Amino acid sequence: MKDLCFGTDLTGKVAVVTGAGGVLCGMFAKTLAKAGAKVAVLDLNEEAAKIVANEITEKGGIGKAYKANVLDKESLGAVHKAVLEDMGKCDILLNGAGGNNPRAQTDNEYYTPGDIDADTVSFFDLDQKGVEFVFNLNFIGTLLPTQEFAKDMLGREGCSILNVSSMNAFTPLTKIPAYSGAKAAVSNFTQWLAVHFSKVGIRVNAIAPGFFVTNQNRKLLFNEDGSPTPRTGKILASTPMERFGEAEELNGAVLFLLNNDAASFITGVVIPIDGGFSAYSGV
Repeated sequence: MKDLCFGTDLTGKVAVVTGAGGVLCGMFAKTLAKAGAKVAVLDLNEEAAKIVANEITEKGGIGKAYKANVLDKESLGAVHKAVLEDMGKCDILLNGAGGNNPRAQTDNEYYTPGDIDADTVSFFDLDQKGVEFVFNLNFIGTLLPTQEFAKDMLGREGCSILNVSSMNAFTPLTKIPAYSGAKAAVSNFTQWLAVHFSKVGIRVNAIAPGFFVTNQNRKLLFNEDGSPTPRTGKILASTPMERFGEAEELNGAVLFLLNNDAASFITGVVIPIDGGFSAYSGV
């Protein structure tokens, strides 16, 4: 189970992964299991979480699915109690739950005269509840699980929290102001937590993925016939490596940051994994 783990051995560790029923976080859960961790697979979609947990156990790892709502303290408290009984205290928390929502994005990249009255979703038409949902899912959905599971880590060596930010936390993308703002908050919160927990042995870092094709962003990147949208053209033109990332290319940074031997003096960093997108000025 420890192949392709870049020398990271998490044997004996208990890892809690939120949003683990999704493509990327499900992969993270399986990667941590390969490295030897016992993995609590948390997702609001319990069936999706079970699929990931089953894949882990079928390959000889230890994984168990839990239905969890990262926006509900009572739900998280119940799951925490169950994880303690099933696996023990949490050593690693990977806050992966998040995402965007169409109700929190504009139709056009730029506001032009008349948009406010046109049959289009302009900035002035953004749905308040949609914006709140996106912000809460990404930021509050990171804060509440941390409040719950970091209790297990206090005063224990080798514990770590890893958040999932985004490259648009550095430079906001057009059309998605709520998601960009929420991920910027996650990055800032990562730094705040790193300082706050620095005296009790908890390291806190984040990864900031660039463009990876997932179920959530597929419609923004590809038309129904599979052809790339104009947005895809812009993305690839602004990515020096001229391609989308492969999910597995996130694993190295994840394992490095959670490896207490390799990264013991690293806390409060947000690592872009974006093929150079955030470094490219366009010139």
